[in-house]
Amino acid sequence: MRILIVEDEALLAMEMESELESAGHEVVGIAAESATAKSLVSDASPDFAFVDIQLQDGPTGIDVGRELAARGVPYKFVSGNLKRIPTDYAGAIGGIEKPYTVNGFRNALAFLETYVAGERGRQVPSSLVLAKRLPTE
Repeated sequence: MRILIVEDEALLAMEMESELESAGHEVVGIAAESATAKSLVSDASPDFAFVDIQLQDGPTGIDVGRELAARGVPYKFVSGNLKRIPTDYAGAIGGIEKPYTVNGFRNALAFLETYVAGERGRQVPSSLVLAKRLPTE
């Protein structure tokens, strides 16, 4: 998959990039603030995105998420406080709470790969919180 990372913590973004590339995915961009993220959504045409809620320009990750959802790009929130996710999940598949373990991230990624590919019924890993009503339902 072509994946966009929207994360203002540089070390975490680099770690995520490394994990995604090791899993065979292409990282099409990393954004630390909403304007860059929205530009990458438009220009890089990602297949999936990981979006932090709190970015350099404030809690604007939700706006980025809504832009992704409007374009039909599935995404997952990555946040230190999942309670900040709107009740409608802003179109996200779900969220993963920071700090997460490498194993937790890998398990969530494996689930998301199959979900984006259209497979259903796989057990949801404990590291991933799903929206009550998933965007494609």
